[in-house]
Amino acid sequence: MTCPLCTSAAPLIATAVSGGPADASIDICAACADPATPADHFRPIASTMWSEDPALQVFAARTLKRLDTDWARDLLDQLYLDEETQEWADNVAEQTDHKDSNGVPLANGDTVVLIKDLNVKGAGFTAKRGTAVHRISLVQDNAAHIEGRVEGQRIVILTEFVKKRA
Repeated sequence: MTCPLCTSAAPLIATAVSGGPADASIDICAACADPATPADHFRPIASTMWSEDPALQVFAARTLKRLDTDWARDLLDQLYLDEETQEWADNVAEQTDHKDSNGVPLANGDTVVLIKDLNVKGAGFTAKRGTAVHRISLVQDNAAHIEGRVEGQRIVILTEFVKKRA
């Protein structure tokens, strides 16, 4: 089977699509399910976003919105969803226990700013205060941890040291 988002022949995993019918899920590759996957991985979405499966349409719309690149914004402008499916796509009320230093809920794909210098163990550098970390991933089994890229390295960051950027 091929992934309906990126058309790769990778093994597929069932992924829930929140905010709609309780049993809504799609089968996609692990790379498409990971919010930290680089935007260029999703280039084939231009042809697959027109699926007749509403759950796939919703996931594609949310993915394009999260990517925040010129080509993704162009595709999002072209994507037409019926009113009910658009409502579902906009309903991203993911409940999360991950909160920044001010208690603001964090979600996959958010941008955060470091509020203090952090010595990155094993990488040999210090992540400076004020550094923006784009497209974070939540560590599912630990609400105090998020993952993100700083200076090209994927690191785990404690949520107490970040502030969500509006």
